[in-house]
Amino acid sequence: MSELELIVPSKDLLGVMKILSGHGVFHQADSSYTSLDPESGSVNVWQEKASAYSALERRVQIVLQTLGIVESQPVSADFQDVVELEAVTPAFEQIETEVKQTSDKLTEQNKHLEQLESTLRQLEPVVDINLDISSLRNSHILYSTLGIMPAANVDRLQTSLARVPHVFLTLRADTKNPVVWLAGSRVNADVLERAARSAYLNPLNLPENYKGTPDEIIKSVHEEIEIGHQKISELKTTLTHLAETHNEQLLGLLWQIHASRLLADAILRFGRLRHTYVIVGWTPTDDLEELIHRLKLASKEMLIETIPTHRHGENQNVPVALQNSKFLRPFQMLVTTYARPKYGELDPTWFIALTFPLLFGAMFGDVGHGILLALFGVLISSRKVKRLDFLASLGGLITICGVAATLFGFLYGSFFGFENVITALWLVPGNQPLTILAASVGAGVVLLTIGYLIGIFNALLSRNWGRLFFDHNGVAGFVLYWSLLGLLGSLLLKFPIPWIVFAILAIIAGLAIMFSEILKHLIEGQRPLIEGGWGTYAIQAPMELYEAGLSILSNNLSYVRIGAFAIAHGVLSSVFFILANMASPAHGVLYWIVFLIGTIFIVGFEGLIVGIQTMRLEYYEFFSKFFTGGGMRYEPLTLSSSNEE
Repeated sequence: MSELELIVPSKDLLGVMKILSGHGVFHQADSSYTSLDPESGSVNVWQEKASAYSALERRVQIVLQTLGIVESQPVSADFQDVVELEAVTPAFEQIETEVKQTSDKLTEQNKHLEQLESTLRQLEPVVDINLDISSLRNSHILYSTLGIMPAANVDRLQTSLARVPHVFLTLRADTKNPVVWLAGSRVNADVLERAARSAYLNPLNLPENYKGTPDEIIKSVHEEIEIGHQKISELKTTLTHLAETHNEQLLGLLWQIHASRLLADAILRFGRLRHTYVIVGWTPTDDLEELIHRLKLASKEMLIETIPTHRHGENQNVPVALQNSKFLRPFQMLVTTYARPKYGELDPTWFIALTFPLLFGAMFGDVGHGILLALFGVLISSRKVKRLDFLASLGGLITICGVAATLFGFLYGSFFGFENVITALWLVPGNQPLTILAASVGAGVVLLTIGYLIGIFNALLSRNWGRLFFDHNGVAGFVLYWSLLGLLGSLLLKFPIPWIVFAILAIIAGLAIMFSEILKHLIEGQRPLIEGGWGTYAIQAPMELYEAGLSILSNNLSYVRIGAFAIAHGVLSSVFFILANMASPAHGVLYWIVFLIGTIFIVGFEGLIVGIQTMRLEYYEFFSKFFTGGGMRYEPLTLSSSNEE
């Protein structure tokens, strides 16, 4: 990356912005210069424009949603100039008003249709009652209600009203929900209404404009519903016509406003002098020459300064562009989920692409289960199952892990849990548990060694000498790790090198880690040598060594889980075989049903658990040795609504 600083005359600003946004390689940074208008001292006018563009963009999007038009960039879209709101707002407001009026009428008709359907639902249970509904309304002396209620509550209602003068008639008998009529004096209306509610009497509540018997009202409601459907159809046709008429115009307008809003937001981050703007950002060094050539064509008076960026030093603000192949994208996602590499730091995507499938496959080794997992990954990557679209980004990772599990299945001689179908090319984990656990620890030693070496290489690239020599993940930590391994080998395995050599190396490395703060400050020329008092440091220094030793022990033991899960995979399969034999000793239909359930459980649930454990080994054991992260994502200025890294 190269840092780029431009001082652009105000008259050339939009031309320069067209180059910066169109080329798509300039990552903008905030300028340290003031963003106030130097003449008036008020907030930059571009802030008001950005707010206005944002509001209008949202209004256009609402109109597009109403018309069912999918947002997209017009084929002929090209940024010519920042759009003037006064020029486009009147025409848009005319379309917006027409669309809103039609949409409001459609909403009103839909609500009216819902009310009519609700009325039908109320009338259908009493359709055969020959009674004028209007006669039950507006009586000053009589309270009455017509409706349906649970048959089991009829006696309870009559009992509760035994001392209240009333008339209770069953107009239509039904074993579940009879149609009833309850009437009484208006004086007792409150008592009658409470009793009806407690008995779950569902009253018939109709608008006052309905008159006649339920059957007559139902016929008139059906006529209204038919008319309502016709009006809705007409309104939808109108909206469709509006969409076809204004589709290109609205999409073009949205693009213009969207582009103008993005540019206004970008200009807000520029520095502002009296007659010039200060633009600061980053550009990939390979694209720098071409970008500068285009910028000079856009403005003859512009001043350009470029500052190369070194891989060492403080580079937290330098954006990082991860440009890995399509094959490595799933593993790049795992890296960025943990942290984005800092500028100048080694991108660990390649290493996780090699180690993640190997660790997963070693813990989930089975030919049949691996093939199913790989097929599942291919399926979700294809996006043919819409309900699984949210997993599509994991499809490639799952497929590769399934292939790795299949390969380890051949090494373990396991096929859908059967260990007598194919011959193991290496060993059967359940039959040789000590061997697989020892191999797991050996794999851990190899991976941790690689992690230490990458950490040393990163510190060397960044010229962080204190971290390189004295950090518990630097040279001192690496020497301590291997000296402890050598000491253990000399005592238990009788290495030819005397144990005293490893002991001396371990003591030297341990002291370097214990006093790493003093040694780092000394080699880097920082003063004071310690932060805080000597008493605090006397407690802190041994803790550094204790933490390093504990980390070495726990990191190595963590890799035992590789063999443990390989053994557990076979044990879990055998459990389902036992259950299947109990369900059908003769290997009948029930046997294969239990086998299928077990296979789904193993591939789904155990596959998920193994994936989580693999991530844990990568993140907490492997990455912790070399990966600091904290980098900034490279986001070039572009007018496109979506930009892939």
